[in-house]
Amino acid sequence: MRARGLAQVATANAWGTVPARPVPQAAQGQMGKYLVEKQIGKGAMGAVYLGYDPATDRKVALKTMALAQEFSGAELADARNRFLREAEMAGRLQHPDIVSILDAGEQDGVAYIAMELVEGQDMSHYAHPDRLLPLNQLLPIMARVADALAYAHTRGVTHRDIKPANIMIDLARGTVKVMDFGVARVADATRTRTGVVLGTPTFMSPEQLSGQTIDGRSDLYSLGVALFQLLTGQLPYRNDSMAALMRAIGRETAPNVCSIRPDLPAALGDIVALALEKHPSTRYATGQQMAEDLRAVAQTLQGVDLDLG
Repeated sequence: MRARGLAQVATANAWGTVPARPVPQAAQGQMGKYLVEKQIGKGAMGAVYLGYDPATDRKVALKTMALAQEFSGAELADARNRFLREAEMAGRLQHPDIVSILDAGEQDGVAYIAMELVEGQDMSHYAHPDRLLPLNQLLPIMARVADALAYAHTRGVTHRDIKPANIMIDLARGTVKVMDFGVARVADATRTRTGVVLGTPTFMSPEQLSGQTIDGRSDLYSLGVALFQLLTGQLPYRNDSMAALMRAIGRETAPNVCSIRPDLPAALGDIVALALEKHPSTRYATGQQMAEDLRAVAQTLQGVDLDLG
């Protein structure tokens, strides 16, 4: 279960595939100060390894990005600096519901981030019609994610790739962890340079898809898409081409989740609709506001799991 969760690292585009790239191999079983034990996942720009820090006797997750395969010369130096700068900013985030970044470095053209190794299941497992979580579990979880985003946004850090696969939960322990802060901005730079969209464009806000400057409200849009999928088992926009997908995200109003699931509270449909507003100024302004609304709906339900709230 651990390996599957760690493997979900921004891999799919709108059609469930990624551009084929060689996976960088950890040099001689070591990356920086970390001993590399085995590969536990593969993403769009690199691999994820199980690592070990002998100095602290601690297991870590090592996420790699093959910068030398994407950039060269001055662009490579700029990408390396951007990667380390973003990792440093994300590493300052100290929140119980955000995966901690412990270290970052670069070796032989492969940049890596050492992250807290977390147990659990990523939430993409629950994004299918036959595996949806009950509301009394789902809403407190998503409120915690919104709170974690609010914390990051007040510190000037946007995630840029919020989706169920980047939310790890352990229902037995009551833990929620947002993964992959500090990674998506470098992937965005590669997308801009190559014209290839990495990650999952179906979760991107209209402004992110069109290449505009984004802020935390873009993350809240993505969280709205994730909530839509976790409530219904389907995405609000599904199209056969990238051009059609971008038009739909930019222009079409998403279906109300209550039209797909009439058993849902009307207030929950309003929350999702507000998060999916096209213009940032008409969305939730902060993650805290979204979290408060989610908890207000949760409190009307029977048997709310307070351990997850």
